[in-house]
Amino acid sequence: MNIPAQGPAAPPLDADARLLSALLDGMEVGLAAMDRDGVLTHWNREAARLLGWTAQEAVGRVGLEGWALRPGDSDAVRAQLLGVAGTPRVHEFALLTRDGRRVLVRAQAHRVTAPDSRPLGLYFAFSEAGTQVELERSLALAEAMMDEAPTGVVLVDADLRPAAVGESAARWLDCDRNALLGHPLGEVLGDGVQELEAALQHVLATGKPLSGVKLWAALRTDPSRRRCWRSEFVRLGSPLGEEPVPLGVAWFFEDVTLHEQAEQEGTVLRFRATQLRRAGQAAAECEDPMEGAVGYLDFVLAGFADYALLDVLAPADTAATGAGGTADSAPGGDLVRAAVSPVGAPAQAAALEPTGIPARYGEVHPAVRALERAGTVIVSDSGAPTVPTTPSQGPGPVLDWALLRRWPAGTVHGLCTALRSRGRTVGVITFLRGSGRQRFDRADTAYAEDIAARVAAAVDLAGTPQKV
Repeated sequence: MNIPAQGPAAPPLDADARLLSALLDGMEVGLAAMDRDGVLTHWNREAARLLGWTAQEAVGRVGLEGWALRPGDSDAVRAQLLGVAGTPRVHEFALLTRDGRRVLVRAQAHRVTAPDSRPLGLYFAFSEAGTQVELERSLALAEAMMDEAPTGVVLVDADLRPAAVGESAARWLDCDRNALLGHPLGEVLGDGVQELEAALQHVLATGKPLSGVKLWAALRTDPSRRRCWRSEFVRLGSPLGEEPVPLGVAWFFEDVTLHEQAEQEGTVLRFRATQLRRAGQAAAECEDPMEGAVGYLDFVLAGFADYALLDVLAPADTAATGAGGTADSAPGGDLVRAAVSPVGAPAQAAALEPTGIPARYGEVHPAVRALERAGTVIVSDSGAPTVPTTPSQGPGPVLDWALLRRWPAGTVHGLCTALRSRGRTVGVITFLRGSGRQRFDRADTAYAEDIAARVAAAVDLAGTPQKV
């Protein structure tokens, strides 16, 4: 870069000189240039704004001493500026403004040489050190949040497409940081993407941040596992425009799935314990033990299942079981419907009502299997069509999974657990769930077995089933 020296009778500026002058005045940092004798040849508009000295007052002066530089600082600053080599270096020193204030600046100086390596002078660009430090601090903060912060950070543009993805966010979203850039969020998220996009659009439209939002979502790579992210949304606006221009939204989030699941499980356990306590208090006031057993179903069904069926063992055929049956022998007799909850089932579930007639369960029915095992059996509809076959007629019509087991239409999950009292099986209790509920898990099994132990004691006390 050759810096022409200004003379008293400079020729008219040509196009290149006018372009150079416009570029220097349009810079966002102050710029000053000196020739080989230390005479200022250039002083741009930003330098005039920072220090108050106009270009007419600065150009032509020899050095900075006495007007833009305090005499006590002149030697040190001159050594820094004149000692620069070919590589630009950053220096910090204090300059004087036109009204006598000292301003700490950060300057980058560079020597200017001719094609034959003759020194022509130097130039230095400078800005307020505080402003530069704030910029560097902002850049360092942004880099740290993207690479090292434990909180997930995703910068989303105005089209709701990620523009930057942090390391923690990429790990929780199970994707590469660069693979998601510019692509819709729906390529990574399945369930929950609508709620996330609605939150982003709300912040973009209103400009008001959202905090403490709990989003439940599932990744497309693992749709069966739902995750909970505690999220914060902040709109990003450009500081350069007269009016804030929305650049997108910063989405900060952390994975709180385990914490939320623990809270939900604790809430469920407290509710179930309350229901069992209330059911026990109500059963204690019933003169008929069987009435108390039925009362348990009404209390525990809330929030647990859609239907509860109570089947008890009818008196067994002594010829089939023998007179010497023991507590460890297989239970005899048929299962007879004793109660159903809720009372007043819909028309398609009319067959659930107690009739006193043995239930026509097949050998592989979950209730029969639970009776034989003296334990718990869980089944769910796999979605495959059920086609019964007969030796004489071959394949029959497709049957509904629930109706084939004599359960209400729409049932997709069933749990059958044996009623055990005094070392004997006295019946089976069945809980049914529809398609709007999840399948029975381990916690549900423990709760069902706890209910069964209480119901079995009441049924045994009633003396209606055959003890085995």
